Amino acid sequence: MDRSAIVQKIIEHKKQPNLRYALKEKVEEFTDRLFYTLFDIDTPVEENLQILEKDFDLLVELACWEVEKPCKKVWDNYIIKLPQVLESLNLDAEAILNCDPASLSIEEVYMAYPGFYAIAIYRLAHELYKNGFPLVPRLMTEYAHRQTGVDINPGAQIGKSFFIDHATGVVIGETTIIKDNVKIYQGVTLGALYVTKNLQKTKRHPTIEDNVTIYANATILGGDTIIGANSIIGGNAWLTTSVPPYTTVFHTPEIKIKTLPNGI
Repeated sequence: MDRSAIVQKIIEHKKQPNLRYALKEKVEEFTDRLFYTLFDIDTPVEENLQILEKDFDLLVELACWEVEKPCKKVWDNYIIKLPQVLESLNLDAEAILNCDPASLSIEEVYMAYPGFYAIAIYRLAHELYKNGFPLVPRLMTEYAHRQTGVDINPGAQIGKSFFIDHATGVVIGETTIIKDNVKIYQGVTLGALYVTKNLQKTKRHPTIEDNVTIYANATILGGDTIIGANSIIGGNAWLTTSVPPYTTVFHTPEIKIKTLPNGI
């Protein structure tokens, strides 16, 4: 097969007319600029908001394929929410500072905690998700996932003062509901009990009520699973059913000690 035939075959198999990886790159640039605009003291807010609006117009051109949907109006609705999002993120940072004895300053939380960064990008993406512009927020949270190891779907609903400690390996599914003052550790999965396409429009992921702590590598699955307020879920626990408020759940390891011949 000569080169021209190879080229033609490749072109024939490129079947996605809207698949432009420039969108992914532009979303990452937009996400970085948005983060700096909200947090970096040396970044001018007014000037950057104007740049962000132009950046967003380009994202609309790349990602809004259904022309009848008013994607242009999304930015106006979104920018109104930014002060509220920033207020929520400041509460998240304060929760980390107050809960983690290793944190030395609030500045350290903003700059050095991967859990905070993942929460920040989730909250910024979630507002776009609610406005019916799903691909861009999904790319935003995937960008944060790649940098932090935390995978939060932008459709999840997360309350005030959320704390992810150590962060790596955390997975939070699309229909998860997390209420206020929840603390989770590395490796926690809030996932679906069944993964089939016909469940797309149903609640597949658990609800975590107020003041719950979930320790490392715990797995909680299912849309009907509710972790009651003020509960503690121990490390490595596996839950597919609800627990009432003020419950403590432990994973008990099985330990077998082998006895050697002659009592050695």
